[in-house]
Amino acid sequence: MKTVLFDLDGTLLPMDQDKFTKEYFGRLAAYFVPYGYDPKQLVNAVMGGTMAMINNDGSRTNEQAFWQTFAQTFGEKVYNEIGFFEEFYLTDFNNLKSCCGYTPQANSLVKGLKAQGCKVILASNPVFPLAAHRARMGWAGLDVSDFDYITSYENSRYCKPNPDYYREIMASAGCNPQDCIMAGNDVTEDMVARTLGLKVYLVTDCIINRKNEDISAYPHGNFAEMSDYLLKI
Repeated sequence: MKTVLFDLDGTLLPMDQDKFTKEYFGRLAAYFVPYGYDPKQLVNAVMGGTMAMINNDGSRTNEQAFWQTFAQTFGEKVYNEIGFFEEFYLTDFNNLKSCCGYTPQANSLVKGLKAQGCKVILASNPVFPLAAHRARMGWAGLDVSDFDYITSYENSRYCKPNPDYYREIMASAGCNPQDCIMAGNDVTEDMVARTLGLKVYLVTDCIINRKNEDISAYPHGNFAEMSDYLLKI
C-alpha cells in the first residue's frame, strides 16, 4: 500500500460517539449564551448546518454550506462572529477530551507507516474546522505534521458516506485508489470507500454499524489487529 487513510473518531481516537455529541452540543450552547445566542436555537442551527455539509453536492465548500445555512437562522451577523466559534475550538472544546479514550499505539502506528514510505491521510468526516481536528488529533497523541493530507470543512466539498468524498481525496492528494486502504470504525461511512477500489479495514473497538451489516465482508479486528495488518500489508 502506498497510502493509508485513517478515520479519527472511534479509530485513532477511542470515543463513545453519542456521549461525545451530547457533551459537545451542551458545551457549545453554554459557551455562546454570553454572545446572545439562544441555546436551543443554536443547537438546531448547528445541526442544520451539519446536514447541509453532509448533503453537499460539491458546488461549495463544506465551510460555505455550513455558514450559509447557519445564517438563515441568525442572519448575516454570524459572518462577523465566526471568530467566536474558532475561539471555542481553541478553548472549551478541549474539555471534551474527557469523553474520549487514548490509544498510545496510534502515534507509533502512524509514524511506523510513514517510516515504511507510506503516505498517511487523516480522513475524518469534514464537518468540523481544522482547529477542531487539530484538537482531537492532540488527544490521540498526534499532530498535523503526522499527516500528508487532512480533510476538514475548509478544504472539502463532500462528506461521508458520499463516495465523492473519497474521490475528492484521491484527486487532492494525488492518490490511486488501488494503492490505498481506508481504516475506520463506521461500517456505512468508512467501508463505502471500497466501492471506489480502495481496500478497507474495519476497526471494531468502537464500531458503528447502524444498519447491522454482516461485517464478515470486510477485513476487521481491534486496534492492535489493525496495526499488525497495516504494517504487514
